Amino acid sequence: MAIQRILIVDDSPTERYYLTDILVKNGYSVSTAENGEEALAKIKADKPQLILMDVVMPGANGFQVTRAISRDPDLQDVPVIICSSKDQETDRIWGLRQGAREYLVKPVDAAELLAKIAALSAAG
Repeated sequence: MAIQRILIVDDSPTERYYLTDILVKNGYSVSTAENGEEALAKIKADKPQLILMDVVMPGANGFQVTRAISRDPDLQDVPVIICSSKDQETDRIWGLRQGAREYLVKPVDAAELLAKIAALSAAG
């Protein structure tokens, strides 16, 4: 399944703009959420094909939201790529344990992000 619709979840307007810009220029349809609660509402209303998830946000953090997605039978097939400034190996392992398919460290490299999305599209 080719990925077209992507939800970006990040409390930073700058980060949302940066990621949206990369994705839109490459032909993706993008929606955004500023926190975990808004993300879950948007995911249930209009299921995206991929989620880019920040970790450090007000309210539920990205690990908690990723876990909620991966445990929900209606949502667990939506891949999550965590995009976080937390760059420790333990953070990466924890993120993957919560159900994320990939873990990228900010600032996210555009080429690496696009390659991960292409790989997930091909695997889907």
